[in-house]
Amino acid sequence: MSREVRIGPVAVGGNAPLALIAGPCVIESEEHALQVAREVKAIAERAGIPVIYKSSYDKANRSSISSYRGPGLQEGLRILKRVREEVGLPVLSDVHQCADVGRAAEVLDAIQIPAFLCRQTDLLLTAARSGRAVNVKKGQFISPEEVRNIVEKVESTGCRQLLITERGTMFGYQNLVVDFRALAAMRELGYPLVFDATHSVQLPGGAGKSSAGERQFVEPLARAAVAVGCQAVFLEVHPAPDQAPCDGPNMVPLAALSSLIRQLQCMDGARRSLGLDV
Repeated sequence: MSREVRIGPVAVGGNAPLALIAGPCVIESEEHALQVAREVKAIAERAGIPVIYKSSYDKANRSSISSYRGPGLQEGLRILKRVREEVGLPVLSDVHQCADVGRAAEVLDAIQIPAFLCRQTDLLLTAARSGRAVNVKKGQFISPEEVRNIVEKVESTGCRQLLITERGTMFGYQNLVVDFRALAAMRELGYPLVFDATHSVQLPGGAGKSSAGERQFVEPLARAAVAVGCQAVFLEVHPAPDQAPCDGPNMVPLAALSSLIRQLQCMDGARRSLGLDV
């Protein structure tokens, strides 16, 4: 069994129920962020699932120089603070550089290390010393066994508030594959395991100047990950994904979120009823 990690009022891992990390890929506007946060909260409350709101204030690893990156650190944190205070959800966002960690930690309940930066030692150590929970996305280019090195870096600071997120592994060019053996291996590290169901179906750079995606595979992969023992599911959601400024092809429409949550809760309940270790 993994240790329990607290992200604001939400417990992830241990004996806690399945949790959800959800929100649009990037902050599009203050109004949009608040609208989506309220809808996500209402859907989660009806389903009885604890939820953490995710949206990026800066997407620094876009495919093209012309790609939308978000409102930036200052404005993005201001908007996420409103979500936290007015909607009442804990918030999580990507942090790309050490210099931003202090300011981000004043607002965020969890600091997320993007997959491309998961081996950046100084960023990991700075985030781990921030006093906030840290969610590290496993890079598409590393093995599950190498994640132990990430864990040891974070633990070297005394931090034990750590989540590990699987988001697929590169399979040739512009394709990802989910190896469920990796989920089983990473569970042995003793920290809550999160499955990023939407980035796992991304086709990086598949649209030339942006990523493509295969949204139709989100549901089966998420169900399988919960069956393996993931304790939270990461889903980027949007009212109209096909009109989103980034990652639209792999985001889940908000209208489909309730049904997907029910499937995941049923899968989690079945696993627990069999007495399988959570």
